[in-house]
Amino acid sequence: MSGRHTFNDLTKDFMPERRARVEAKKAALRAAMPLHELRQARALTQQALGEALHVKQPAVAKLERRADMYVSNLRAYIEAMGGRLRIVAEFPHGAVTITNFSDVDDAPVA
Repeated sequence: MSGRHTFNDLTKDFMPERRARVEAKKAALRAAMPLHELRQARALTQQALGEALHVKQPAVAKLERRADMYVSNLRAYIEAMGGRLRIVAEFPHGAVTITNFSDVDDAPVA
C-alpha cells in the first residue's frame, strides 16, 4: 500500500459531531484567505487573471502582495475572477453594507 488515502477515506468513520467541526473549520478557512489563495482556489494563474484585467502578470503579482490598495483595483481583481466585491462594516449590533464605492470609475490595476 502506498500510504496515500483520499480525504473521504480518512473521514468516513468520523462521528457526526466531528464531521460538523471539520465542515465549520473548512468554512472558516474559505471565509478568510489572501488574494493569491483565492485566485488559486478559483484555478486561475496570474497570467490568466492579468489577461482578464488587461495588465501583465507582474502587475497581478504586485497587487496580490499589497497590504493597501484602491477599492477599484480590488473590485476589478474580484470581478475578473467572476465575483462581486461587497464592503461590509460589522458592528456589535449588526452589519452595514457600504455602497458608495460602487460609483467610483474603474481605475487601471497597477
